[in-house]
Amino acid sequence: QVQLVESGGGLVQAGGSLRLSCAASGRTVSSYAMGWFRQAPGKDREFVTTINWRGSSTHYADSVKGRFTISRDITKNTVYLQMDSLKPEDTAVYYCAADPDYWRIVNGAPDIASWGQGTAVTVAS
Repeated sequence: QVQLVESGGGLVQAGGSLRLSCAASGRTVSSYAMGWFRQAPGKDREFVTTINWRGSSTHYADSVKGRFTISRDITKNTVYLQMDSLKPEDTAVYYCAADPDYWRIVNGAPDIASWGQGTAVTVAS
């Protein structure tokens, strides 16, 4: 079982930046793909980005390409989401996810192995 704990959310002005962190623990976490989803008020949860276990492959939703960057520090079992040029429509609760299969995260499979508790991001206009 992989446990995930997010941090770094908060309130930021439009055009600003935030960095989210997701600390993972568990015996096999280093072999898992990890990613981020978000859920805005009144909307379904949506895929944001994912990174494979090596950190050599990434995938982004079109809505965040060029503005968000995912990275991971294998030595710390931590994945980061650098969010730049934030827009009010980025306001959401951001959830970290982990799964042995990279494409299950990309496709938003309903049975992704592990989820964090979420961290709220609010972008003021």
